Formats: sequence, structure tokens, C-alpha cells
Amino acid sequence: MHVRTYLRRGLAVAAVAVIAIGVAGCGKAKQAGGGSGGEKLSVDKGFKIGILLPESKTARYEKFDHPFLAADIKKLCPKCTIEYRNANQDADTQRQQVDAVLAAGAKVLILDSVDYKSIKSSVQKAHDQGVKVIAYDRLAQGPISGYSSFNNVDIGKQQGEAFLKAISAKGSPKRGKVILVNGSPDDPNAPDFKKGMHSVLDGKVNVGAEYDTQDWSPDQARQEVAGAISKVGAKNIIGVYAANDGMAGGAISALKAANVTPLPPVTGQDAELAGIQRILTGEQYATIYKSIKPQAQAAAEMAVDVATGKKWTGSSDKVNNGTVSVPAKIVPATTVTFDNIESTVVKDGYWKPSEICTAKYKADCTKAGIK
Repeated sequence: MHVRTYLRRGLAVAAVAVIAIGVAGCGKAKQAGGGSGGEKLSVDKGFKIGILLPESKTARYEKFDHPFLAADIKKLCPKCTIEYRNANQDADTQRQQVDAVLAAGAKVLILDSVDYKSIKSSVQKAHDQGVKVIAYDRLAQGPISGYSSFNNVDIGKQQGEAFLKAISAKGSPKRGKVILVNGSPDDPNAPDFKKGMHSVLDGKVNVGAEYDTQDWSPDQARQEVAGAISKVGAKNIIGVYAANDGMAGGAISALKAANVTPLPPVTGQDAELAGIQRILTGEQYATIYKSIKPQAQAAAEMAVDVATGKKWTGSSDKVNNGTVSVPAKIVPATTVTFDNIESTVVKDGYWKPSEICTAKYKADCTKAGIK
């Protein structure tokens, strides 16, 4: 009996030792890099890359970000394949899309989050599976591996400076009230734009009303500005700061509906086609042009490098998202007004003259020197 007992104990100890070695081996394999399961990824063999963008209302994502990212990935890794998803401004949908892309075998993700806080669990899930995440445009929470975007506080400052210049052209910037229409509170960039704008305008203007606009909705912006007109009085409004071009369009619609003439200066962001055309006609004063090509290129480089176990060396910048400090590419932005449309968005090929200068805008294009 004693012999059998010792034998059983000996086998149990041996089994525990084997399990412990196996667990340790799995841990080392996962840490070895190159994706989930510990396999070594390479450009020569190719692998799947997930691209997850937040919405399609803003023209840039489908017209520029997606194709630029896809083209840069193909240049860097011709045998890589892409799993693409657009969440249409729905955070729950985006979390489901991350699950789907991971299930499809993506080994690295380029993620522009709808909600930078709620996506944290998805970033953690990818990390736990050995899949690296590159935060794109918006700084997602969680264990990301890189970030490619713009200096959003500086963009807010540029917006504020352009707005202050415009409303000061006809007198004191305190002679009337301004309306401030900020971006969506679940977008981490929105507070930065707001912070930069306020650093310029605080103490220099009289704020009649200020809003944080959910989902960057142009329709909600229109309603907000309509409410502000009723509250402040059309004659007292000397300008509307809008954090992007879509909301600037909504603000202008509200001003027109209230028969506000002449239209006060309105600013935006993103250099959308409609925004550029409104600048040509004088309905909008300025926008912010963010060159997406270098942003997309850096994100593609980061994704391929981290997936294959390389260190990305494209910039010395760093950002911290509250969880981790990671390498970052911070791309400069440019204020666009009537005077420099030709030398910015047209020169860079962001918009073609044929796209901007339709029949309705031909005369204005000639005045702006757009050929």
C-alpha cells in the first residue's frame, strides 16, 4: 500500500511539473512577438492587418484614410491582407468589429476609436491575444503600441486664432456674442481642440452659448445654433466657432434659416469639400487642413513593424494614454482661408480643382487663383 501511495504521489508531482513547464513555455512563446499564438510574422509570408475606422459622415475616412492606409500597407507588405471595418459612429458596433477582425486572424490592428474609453476592453482583448494595436487619429485607452495623429491642442489654438482674427476685422471682439460648438465628448480629440481654442479666446470674447455636440452631428449643431440665436438674438452674434466643417455647415444652415445677414465668421476643421466651397463663397471663414498621407503612412509603418517584432523609428515623439507611453507620429496642421486654398489642399492633391470648381463655384475659384 505504501509503495502504491508513493508511486501515485510521484506521478502527481511529475504531472504538475510537466504542466508548469508547458505553461511557462506558452508564456515565452507569446512574448516571442509577431502576433498571437507565438508564430513569427514576416513581410515575406504576409499576415492580416485590421483597419477599424469610426464613421463615414466625415468625408475623410472613406475618401482618404482607408485608401491611404491600404495603399501604404501594400507597399510595405505586398503579401499582407486587410480586414476593414467602419463602425458608422457606433461604439458597440466597433467593439463587435474588433472581435470579428480578431476572429478572422488579424495580427495587428490600426484603430480609430468611436469612444476612446469604451474601446479599452477591446484593446485589452487584442493585447491578451498577442495582437498589437496602433491608435490612429484618436488616442484609445488600453495597452496600445503606437499612435499616429496631430497635435490637437495646437489645432484648437489655430482655430481660435483664425476665429479671433475674423471677428476682430470689424471691431472689438467683445462688441457682441460668440457661439462655440465643440466636438463630441466621447472623442478624446474634442477636449484638446476645446482646450486649445479656449487658450486663445478666453478673456477676449463674450460667449453667448457653448455646446459639446454628440457624435459631431451637423444636425445637432444646427439645432444648437438655432437655440443660441433665439437666446442671444441674431443681431448680437458676431461669430460661430465650430470644431469641424460638418458642424460649421449645420451652424450656417441655422444662421440662414434665421435670416442672419451678413453671415458672421464661421470656422471649421477637416478641409472637407463642402467646407472649402463655403470658404470660396464667403459663407465660412476658415478650416483646418490635416495632411492625412503622412499620418496614414506612419500608422502603416508602425503596424508592420510591431507585428514583425521591429522597433518603429520614424519619430522620437512619445504620448501617454494613461496606461502606457508609446512612440507617436504627430503631423502638423495648416489653417486654410480663401487666400491659401490653392497652395494647400490643391497643391497637395487633397482636392482637385475639378472637384472644387464646379459650375456654381467657377467664378470664386478664379478669384482665389485655383486653376
